[in-house]
Order: sequence, then C-alpha cells, then structure tokens
Amino acid sequence: MTIQITDSARLKAVIAAFQGKRALIIGDMVADEYLIGRPTRIAREAPVLILDLYEERTILGGAANVAVNANALGAEVFLAGVVGDDIVGKRLRQAIEELGMHQEGVVTDNTRPTSTKTRVMAGSSQVVRQHIVRVDRVNKSDICEPSKSQLCDYIREALPSMDAVVLSDYDLGMISPEIIEICVPLARELNKVIVVDSHGSLSRFQGVTALTPNQPEAESALGMMIETLEDLNQAGARLLEECNAQSVLITRGSEGMSLFEFGKEPLHIPIYPLPHASEIVDTNGAGDTVAATFTLGLATGASKAEAAYLANAAAALVVRRLGCASNTPEELRGILA
Repeated sequence: MTIQITDSARLKAVIAAFQGKRALIIGDMVADEYLIGRPTRIAREAPVLILDLYEERTILGGAANVAVNANALGAEVFLAGVVGDDIVGKRLRQAIEELGMHQEGVVTDNTRPTSTKTRVMAGSSQVVRQHIVRVDRVNKSDICEPSKSQLCDYIREALPSMDAVVLSDYDLGMISPEIIEICVPLARELNKVIVVDSHGSLSRFQGVTALTPNQPEAESALGMMIETLEDLNQAGARLLEECNAQSVLITRGSEGMSLFEFGKEPLHIPIYPLPHASEIVDTNGAGDTVAATFTLGLATGASKAEAAYLANAAAALVVRRLGCASNTPEELRGILA
C-alpha cells in the first residue's frame, strides 16, 4: 500500500527533535573531488573534449557525508573511520573540524592513502553540468593493526552515550567483521538505533534496526532482479528474514522508496513532489541523506513510516544540488505539505 501522512505538525516536531541527538557514524571516509570546466574544443591528439578548468572542490564523501547530513540537521555527530597521512586526509580533517563534528574516532593510517573519488564535470554556472568521467583512488583492503584496535576501542567507549549508530559501508575495507562484531551486539545490548547503509553484503549485519539499500544493492544481495511490485515485496520480505532486521528501507530512485517491517504491509512511498522543482542535478550522496535523516527520525522515537517519509523528502531536495549535499531543519520543514 502507499503511505499517506498528512500531519505536518507531527513531522515538524520530529524534525525539531533532531537537535542535539548524538549519532555515531562508522564507515569509509572518502574525499569527493570535483573538477569543473567549460568545454572549449576537441583535442588534436585524441577525440576527447578539452575543458577550461575554472573550479575545484573537495567535499566530505562516503561515511563522512552521512555525518555531514546528520550534522546539518542538528545532531551532535561523532565519526569513526580511517584517513591517510596525506594532503587529502588533512583536508578531510580540516573540513570535519570546521563543521564542529567530533573526530576523536578518526584514525590516521600512514600505510594507506585517503580514499578519493574525482569527478570531472563540463559546463558553467549558466548551463547544466555534464558528468564526464570519475577517477577512483581507493584501497579496498581491510584496515590493518593498530588502526583496527584503536577503532574498536573507540566504538566501545563512545557507544553508551549515543542515541544512534550508522554503519556506512562503501566496501572500502573499513567495515570489517571485527568492527561489526564489536559494534552491533553492544549497540543492541544498549538498545540503540542501528542503521546499516551498505554497498557490500547485507547478510553480515544481523539484528539491526534498519537496512537502507538502494534497489541494485538489494538485488545484488539477494541474487534476483526486481522488475515487478511482487518482486519488490518478495525482496523486502527476504531481507527482513535473512538479516533478522526490524525494518528494510529500499530506495528506488525516481520510483521513490519502499519500507518493509515485520508483521506489517509494505509501504510504497512515491518520489516526493516538490513545488516548482528544478531538474535533478546530481544523485551522488542521496543515499547518505536518506540514511542520516531516517536514522535521526528513529532516534527521536518517530515511527519507521514517519522517518521514511522525512528521508524521502530530504532526498528530493539534495538531488537538485551539485555534489554531496545536505539539508537544514528549516529547509526540510519548508517543503512539508
């Protein structure tokens, strides 16, 4: 069935309650670099476009973008992850500090570079920018000692004072079996909200509050294609059972998202309608926005349907901005019907 939520006053109260919630974000720290240039001509030496570079950006990405989104919504954010002893790692640390987020759990590992994803965009401020190519510089091997032990110690120390924990797994080596075995059982024992946003295997995470895969990730985890509503409902039910999760929120791009809970009918939420909406500019990081907003909703005591509704609205806003974007409470309140 399709969700119907009409009590905007209730939803605005949930958003107000985001303020001061303590969220621990554990995962892969990534630098998202953007090189933006105006197309001028075709190169002589190869049939490729020449860009006149006029802007460079380095933005917090990966798990750090989940943290940015939670921070923008008013939460007190604590990060746990790894960066390299390099210029990019120092830039990430500076950006984290400037946003006032806690980085005592961010470990510097001089044996691996900071994961970096560089996107080359063509266009100008007056013209829609075209994504031309992405260059990844990442190390997907497991985090080694002593960094892993430092992270486990920090998680044990920090978890008791948190309202929620997000495991943001970009499959870049941070979310190892040891991290999961330390974090999930302790968070369950402490009755914390546990949300998993994983690009890798979902079955590793047992007994969490919620999983938030996109449709391709759900298909990969289950070894099936989702082509019909029946397929979608079957996928949600299987993930609930196989992961022993309380809920599963599958994001589906232009089709919106679908929420599955044990003992309840699936809720299919269409893409959020924005008045006078501009074109979609960049979907990069929208899943991080969903994970952060959904998590904070659950941390306030909102129902999973209410939290999903807010996450859907939040995603509709960020995809209309370049790069990993985030929303303020005022922006999110402003679009609620």
